[in-house]
Amino acid sequence: MKIAILGAGNNAYGLAAFIADAGHAPVLWSPSGSNAVELARGTALMATGAVEFEGPVGVAASCADAVGNADLVMIAMPVNGHRSAIDAMTDHLKPGTPVIISSHSSFAALYLARALKEAGKTLPIIAWGTTLLTARKNGDSAVVVNTVRQKVDMATVPFNAMDEGHALCTELFGDRFVRRDGLMAIALSNLNPQNHLGIALMNLTRMEKGETWGQGENITPAVGRFIEALDAERLAIAEKFGLQVKTVREHFSLSFHVPLASVSEMNQEMHAQGRGGFGPSTIESRYILEDVPFGLVATSALGRLVGVPATLHEAGTAIFSAAYGHDLAADNDLLPALGFASLDRQELERLCRDGYAG
Repeated sequence: MKIAILGAGNNAYGLAAFIADAGHAPVLWSPSGSNAVELARGTALMATGAVEFEGPVGVAASCADAVGNADLVMIAMPVNGHRSAIDAMTDHLKPGTPVIISSHSSFAALYLARALKEAGKTLPIIAWGTTLLTARKNGDSAVVVNTVRQKVDMATVPFNAMDEGHALCTELFGDRFVRRDGLMAIALSNLNPQNHLGIALMNLTRMEKGETWGQGENITPAVGRFIEALDAERLAIAEKFGLQVKTVREHFSLSFHVPLASVSEMNQEMHAQGRGGFGPSTIESRYILEDVPFGLVATSALGRLVGVPATLHEAGTAIFSAAYGHDLAADNDLLPALGFASLDRQELERLCRDGYAG
């Protein structure tokens, strides 16, 4: 199966290794053209860690080349690139070709669904609540895969494509996908923004000074309690929508293979096992520049829609905007494009269920 991967960062490289190791043909596309240069020259991709692979992978010169004859398309890049990637690929997608968004945030699936409607195309959109794996590139032709998650939440747009989407994900990536109650549940299942808020806010000077610091070991009890308080806000919003989503404690346990405990205790255990990872060494980090505008802002908007204030999420956006001297909320280019502020709950739930069909 030819699988186009839009992106050429950590997640995209890890996915390419996983897919190639399973006998399929991944084709990477770097939107900037500055990544995957060595792979394009024929250098083998070397993956170590949770995925062991060495071999060539495809690299497309353009988005059209990547998706034109693909059997599956995966968007695997920071969310601040999703709108431009969708704009670039829509005209070249073959009708019926599934698209996976890994991971989904800020209702990018609805932006894609609307673009497809305007192009007169129909295909299933599969939204993942998180990435299949965590990885870190080591140069332009190597990647270390830190972990492959045991469970990944997923849903489809339209909802009636769930059986097809779940079967495809299971066939390609294993029996690890948990069906959720539609795109709204996935919108409230991406825990990275809240977790990264706690980690980055309480370690900001380490990031700004460019220090090398262990992430797991620095999720101390105070940081862990803050993350759990953020999680309580998210869970309250999900409950108001009548949805069940996994807790942050379940997320860490299932994602990183540690016994269920407090957030801090699980991260300390990961650190003790040598799997705690390293935190960002720059304030130009996706933990803030991606997760604040596209994660915290979206969760806060859903809270306002159902009258459940996300006080800590709102505060995080304001604090980081002040620290950066920049209105981070204004960087979200998906919600305004969807006219999100004018949607009521009933219309948003309908769009999450049916997309723009009809």
